[in-house]
Amino acid sequence: MLTVGLTGGIGAGKSEVGRLLASYGAVLVDSDRIAREVVEPGTEGLAAVVAEFGTGVLAPDGSLDRPKLGAVVFADEDRRKALNAILHPLIAARSDELRRAAGPGDIVLQDVPLLTENGLAPLFDLVVVVDADPATQLDRLVRLRGMAEDEARSRMAAQASRAERLAVADLVIDNDGPLDALEPQVRAVWAELRERLRAARDGA
Repeated sequence: MLTVGLTGGIGAGKSEVGRLLASYGAVLVDSDRIAREVVEPGTEGLAAVVAEFGTGVLAPDGSLDRPKLGAVVFADEDRRKALNAILHPLIAARSDELRRAAGPGDIVLQDVPLLTENGLAPLFDLVVVVDADPATQLDRLVRLRGMAEDEARSRMAAQASRAERLAVADLVIDNDGPLDALEPQVRAVWAELRERLRAARDGA
Protein backbone atom coordinates (compact mmCIF):
# COMPACT_ATOMS: atom_id res chain seq x y z
CA MET A 1 0.00 0.00 0.00
CA LEU A 2 1.10 3.54 -0.77
CA THR A 3 -0.43 6.33 1.30
CA VAL A 4 -0.63 9.73 -0.38
CA GLY A 5 -1.70 13.02 1.15
CA LEU A 6 -3.38 15.38 -1.33
CA THR A 7 -3.64 19.03 -0.43
CA GLY A 8 -3.88 22.52 -1.88
CA GLY A 9 -5.26 25.93 -1.05
CA ILE A 10 -8.96 26.69 -1.36
CA GLY A 11 -9.80 27.22 -5.02
CA ALA A 12 -6.64 25.47 -6.24
CA GLY A 13 -8.56 22.54 -7.73
CA LYS A 14 -7.65 19.81 -5.25
CA SER A 15 -11.06 18.15 -5.45
CA GLU A 16 -10.86 17.82 -9.22
CA VAL A 17 -7.41 16.23 -8.94
CA GLY A 18 -8.76 13.82 -6.35
CA ARG A 19 -11.67 12.92 -8.61
CA LEU A 20 -9.32 12.21 -11.51
CA LEU A 21 -6.95 10.09 -9.44
CA ALA A 22 -9.90 8.11 -8.06
CA SER A 23 -11.09 7.51 -11.62
CA TYR A 24 -7.66 6.03 -12.42
CA GLY A 25 -7.88 3.63 -9.48
CA ALA A 26 -6.81 5.43 -6.30
CA VAL A 27 -8.76 4.69 -3.13
CA LEU A 28 -9.97 8.18 -2.22
CA VAL A 29 -10.42 9.15 1.42
CA ASP A 30 -12.08 12.56 1.14
CA SER A 31 -11.64 14.57 4.33
CA ASP A 32 -14.18 17.20 3.22
CA ARG A 33 -16.84 14.54 2.70
CA ILE A 34 -15.98 12.90 6.01
CA ALA A 35 -16.16 16.31 7.71
CA ARG A 36 -19.74 16.58 6.47
CA GLU A 37 -20.60 13.03 7.52
CA VAL A 38 -19.44 13.48 11.13
CA VAL A 39 -21.80 16.44 11.67
CA GLU A 40 -24.91 14.98 10.06
CA PRO A 41 -28.12 15.20 12.14
CA GLY A 42 -28.07 12.75 15.02
CA THR A 43 -24.27 12.46 15.22
CA GLU A 44 -22.14 13.16 18.26
CA GLY A 45 -20.20 15.61 16.11
CA LEU A 46 -23.22 17.82 15.47
CA ALA A 47 -24.20 17.69 19.13
CA ALA A 48 -20.71 18.83 20.12
CA VAL A 49 -20.74 21.67 17.57
CA VAL A 50 -24.12 22.91 18.84
CA ALA A 51 -22.89 22.69 22.45
CA GLU A 52 -19.90 24.86 21.51
CA PHE A 53 -21.45 27.33 19.06
CA GLY A 54 -25.15 27.34 19.91
CA THR A 55 -28.27 26.55 17.92
CA GLY A 56 -27.67 29.59 15.70
CA VAL A 57 -25.44 27.44 13.48
CA LEU A 58 -28.34 25.12 12.64
CA ALA A 59 -30.56 25.31 9.59
CA PRO A 60 -34.36 25.18 10.07
CA ASP A 61 -34.35 21.41 9.37
CA GLY A 62 -31.87 20.77 12.18
CA SER A 63 -28.86 20.19 9.95
CA LEU A 64 -25.65 22.18 10.24
CA ASP A 65 -25.75 25.50 8.41
CA ARG A 66 -22.19 25.40 7.12
CA PRO A 67 -22.10 28.98 5.74
CA LYS A 68 -23.24 30.37 9.11
CA LEU A 69 -20.65 28.33 10.98
CA GLY A 70 -18.00 29.28 8.43
CA ALA A 71 -18.72 32.97 8.92
CA VAL A 72 -18.08 32.53 12.64
CA VAL A 73 -14.91 30.44 12.55
CA PHE A 74 -13.14 32.16 9.67
CA ALA A 75 -13.49 35.51 11.41
CA ASP A 76 -12.04 34.31 14.73
CA GLU A 77 -8.99 32.07 15.07
CA ASP A 78 -9.96 30.91 18.57
CA ARG A 79 -13.38 29.81 17.35
CA ARG A 80 -11.76 28.01 14.42
CA LYS A 81 -9.47 26.17 16.82
CA ALA A 82 -12.47 25.19 18.93
CA LEU A 83 -14.20 23.73 15.87
CA ASN A 84 -11.07 21.87 14.80
CA ALA A 85 -10.74 20.37 18.28
CA ILE A 86 -14.20 18.85 17.82
CA LEU A 87 -13.94 17.72 14.22
CA HIS A 88 -10.35 16.56 13.76
CA PRO A 89 -10.51 13.52 16.09
CA LEU A 90 -13.77 12.39 14.46
CA ILE A 91 -12.39 12.87 10.94
CA ALA A 92 -9.15 11.09 11.85
CA ALA A 93 -10.98 8.09 13.28
CA ARG A 94 -13.18 7.69 10.19
CA SER A 95 -10.20 8.20 7.87
CA ASP A 96 -8.23 5.49 9.67
CA GLU A 97 -11.18 3.13 9.29
CA LEU A 98 -11.32 3.72 5.53
CA ARG A 99 -7.54 3.33 5.15
CA ARG A 100 -7.58 0.02 7.02
CA ALA A 101 -10.20 -1.27 4.59
CA ALA A 102 -7.87 -0.76 1.59
CA GLY A 103 -5.81 -3.63 0.16
CA PRO A 104 -2.01 -4.02 0.22
CA GLY A 105 -1.74 -3.20 -3.48
CA ASP A 106 -3.82 -0.02 -3.29
CA ILE A 107 -2.78 3.60 -3.60
CA VAL A 108 -4.72 5.31 -0.81
CA LEU A 109 -5.22 8.99 -1.55
CA GLN A 110 -6.33 11.13 1.36
CA ASP A 111 -7.69 14.55 0.43
CA VAL A 112 -6.65 16.74 3.37
CA PRO A 113 -7.32 20.49 3.04
CA LEU A 114 -5.33 21.39 6.18
CA LEU A 115 -2.49 18.89 5.79
CA THR A 116 0.19 21.58 5.96
CA GLU A 117 -1.45 23.59 8.73
CA ASN A 118 -1.81 20.56 10.98
CA GLY A 119 1.66 19.12 10.32
CA LEU A 120 0.30 15.89 8.83
CA ALA A 121 2.83 15.39 6.02
CA PRO A 122 4.90 12.80 7.98
CA LEU A 123 1.83 10.54 8.20
CA PHE A 124 1.99 9.82 4.45
CA ASP A 125 4.44 8.10 2.15
CA LEU A 126 4.09 11.00 -0.28
CA VAL A 127 2.43 14.41 -0.40
CA VAL A 128 0.91 15.79 -3.60
CA VAL A 129 0.23 19.53 -3.64
CA VAL A 130 -2.15 21.13 -6.13
CA ASP A 131 -0.70 24.58 -6.69
CA ALA A 132 -2.23 27.76 -8.08
CA ASP A 133 -1.37 31.42 -7.87
CA PRO A 134 -3.32 33.18 -5.09
CA ALA A 135 -4.83 35.53 -7.68
CA THR A 136 -6.17 32.50 -9.55
CA GLN A 137 -7.59 31.05 -6.34
CA LEU A 138 -9.33 34.34 -5.53
CA ASP A 139 -10.78 34.61 -9.02
CA ARG A 140 -12.20 31.08 -8.87
CA LEU A 141 -13.73 31.60 -5.45
CA VAL A 142 -15.43 34.84 -6.44
CA ARG A 143 -16.32 34.14 -10.07
CA LEU A 144 -17.06 30.41 -9.98
CA ARG A 145 -18.26 29.83 -6.41
CA GLY A 146 -20.00 33.18 -5.98
CA MET A 147 -18.12 33.96 -2.78
CA ALA A 148 -17.82 37.54 -1.60
CA GLU A 149 -14.27 38.80 -2.12
CA ASP A 150 -13.77 39.64 1.58
CA GLU A 151 -14.87 36.14 2.59
CA ALA A 152 -12.65 34.55 -0.04
CA ARG A 153 -9.62 36.52 1.14
CA SER A 154 -10.39 35.63 4.77
CA ARG A 155 -10.56 31.94 3.98
CA MET A 156 -7.34 32.05 2.00
CA ALA A 157 -5.59 33.94 4.81
CA ALA A 158 -6.69 31.29 7.32
CA GLN A 159 -4.76 28.61 5.38
CA ALA A 160 -1.07 27.94 5.00
CA SER A 161 0.81 30.08 2.52
CA ARG A 162 1.67 28.84 -0.93
CA ALA A 163 5.34 28.55 0.08
CA GLU A 164 4.47 26.52 3.19
CA ARG A 165 2.44 24.03 1.14
CA LEU A 166 5.15 23.66 -1.50
CA ALA A 167 7.73 23.04 1.22
CA VAL A 168 6.02 19.76 2.20
CA ALA A 169 5.34 18.59 -1.37
CA ASP A 170 6.89 15.50 -2.92
CA LEU A 171 4.98 16.05 -6.15
CA VAL A 172 3.39 19.28 -7.40
CA ILE A 173 0.51 19.68 -9.85
CA ASP A 174 0.30 23.13 -11.41
CA ASN A 175 -3.37 24.07 -11.76
CA ASP A 176 -2.95 27.70 -12.65
CA GLY A 177 -4.23 27.18 -16.18
CA PRO A 178 -7.29 25.76 -17.93
CA LEU A 179 -8.85 22.41 -17.03
CA ASP A 180 -7.57 20.70 -20.20
CA ALA A 181 -4.01 21.34 -19.00
CA LEU A 182 -4.70 19.57 -15.72
CA GLU A 183 -5.47 16.00 -16.76
CA PRO A 184 -2.11 15.25 -18.46
CA GLN A 185 -0.32 16.32 -15.28
CA VAL A 186 -2.58 14.17 -13.11
CA ARG A 187 -2.00 11.16 -15.39
CA ALA A 188 1.74 11.69 -15.04
CA VAL A 189 1.43 11.85 -11.25
CA TRP A 190 -0.65 8.65 -11.28
CA ALA A 191 2.06 6.90 -13.28
CA GLU A 192 4.65 8.11 -10.77
CA LEU A 193 2.58 6.87 -7.83
CA ARG A 194 2.18 3.44 -9.43
CA GLU A 195 5.92 3.27 -10.04
CA ARG A 196 6.67 4.19 -6.43
CA LEU A 197 4.22 1.55 -5.22
CA ARG A 198 5.95 -1.07 -7.38
CA ALA A 199 9.35 0.01 -6.09
CA ALA A 200 8.16 -0.20 -2.50
CA ARG A 201 6.73 -3.66 -3.01
CA ASP A 202 9.89 -4.87 -4.79
CA GLY A 203 12.00 -3.56 -1.96
CA ALA A 204 9.87 -5.13 0.73
